[in-house]
Amino acid sequence: MERILTSRIRWALLGVLLVGVFASIRIATGTVTDIALPNKLQDLLTLTFSIIIESLPFILLGVFVAIIIRVWVPDALTARLPKNGVIRRLYISCLGVFLPVCECGNLPLARGLIAKGFSPAESLTFLLAAPILNPITLITTHQAFQADTHVLISRALGALAIANVIGWLYSAYRKPDRMLTEQFLATCTSDEPHTHGRTGRSLTLLGKELGAILPALLVGALVAGLIQVLVPRDILTSLGGSPVLSILAMMLLAFIVSICSNVDAFFALAFSSSFSVGSLVSFLVFGPMIDLKMLNMMRTTYKTWVLLQVTALVALMSLALGLAVNYAF
Repeated sequence: MERILTSRIRWALLGVLLVGVFASIRIATGTVTDIALPNKLQDLLTLTFSIIIESLPFILLGVFVAIIIRVWVPDALTARLPKNGVIRRLYISCLGVFLPVCECGNLPLARGLIAKGFSPAESLTFLLAAPILNPITLITTHQAFQADTHVLISRALGALAIANVIGWLYSAYRKPDRMLTEQFLATCTSDEPHTHGRTGRSLTLLGKELGAILPALLVGALVAGLIQVLVPRDILTSLGGSPVLSILAMMLLAFIVSICSNVDAFFALAFSSSFSVGSLVSFLVFGPMIDLKMLNMMRTTYKTWVLLQVTALVALMSLALGLAVNYAF
């Protein structure tokens, strides 16, 4: 147990160190004119660092809330949720309304729910719905698309429907533990230091969660930044005239840019003149659920085959949602 904890702390410290290195490089290249880096490398550093800075506060908030739920909230309180599977998952998917946390911060919460006794299917339901149904995302979406309330309504209802369909599908899996990685299961089943009290448990979990998530965030941000630098965005925006290709292009853009759900509505607004309403809704639904950064972080908890299936299902349903919105409006 001590070896595992020491390893987690080392990874957490490494993550903090790398963030500091990225920050130092970015500050140096932005203020010292003598340092001349290639444009693509400067863009890579800027994009990578912006994703990390954008995500880090929400991850820390999510970790702290997850620890509170896991250590300080009585089991009897979480046991009060409805027993009926469909209604229970509907309740869980709506928890995001009370949590102003984007997709990155919701992963620690989903991990905490599983450790608290929730099923992997229920954690996926929460993880997919919460970043879109949180109050900040709903407010910013309304502010960005005040002239078209269909975007806000379609985004909220679409996210709620997709998350619950995913939860329903995976609730039928008879061996849910096989959906989770061995490393995460080990942290759930290992003997925690109850003798140290709740404060000791909280500090131990803090080291474990940061050690698991921070390295994944750094790698995911770097990959997302690299692809943004290498893939010309003009190729995607040139597809805006096609009903189907425009939706696929915006979904691919959402997957690549890995932008926070709390501000992505204003990013999507810039494409409103050249892309259909349905493609914008697909962007706003698919991106917070599945993107490069988030997938790499989810690998700390769910097995690869689960993530591949979930990605395909969410993509198909987001495409169908976009087509339906285009047809209706």
